[in-house]
Amino acid sequence: MKKAGILNRHLSGALAELGHGDGVLVCDAGMPIPDGPRVVDLAFRAGVPSFAEVLAGLLDELVVEGATAAREIRDANPEASALLDACFPGLALVSHEELKRMTREARLVVRTGEARPYANVLLRCGVFF
Repeated sequence: MKKAGILNRHLSGALAELGHGDGVLVCDAGMPIPDGPRVVDLAFRAGVPSFAEVLAGLLDELVVEGATAAREIRDANPEASALLDACFPGLALVSHEELKRMTREARLVVRTGEARPYANVLLRCGVFF
């Protein structure tokens, strides 16, 4: 049994299968999830677990070379916007519709219980060397 890091066996296993360039969408409870990507649904109740908690846990385990979010986050969710800016200085912004389209190409979707709008980010996996 693991003693640290992500303990959820479905999420831990999905992360181990990721490679360079793979996309991982970390999303709020309301983001529509297309058929295709593997989904690990962590949502328990509204707000639990939060977008920030899940993102922090993922960033402890993943090498991320880029991130994309919806530009609507700027006005609709300043707290999540500030979090993403702090985590990803080169954060790319696209329309929410474009982010939903890009999600179809993701390898993994991690759904949180976040109940605030536009708390979604598409991560692009990097390599550790």
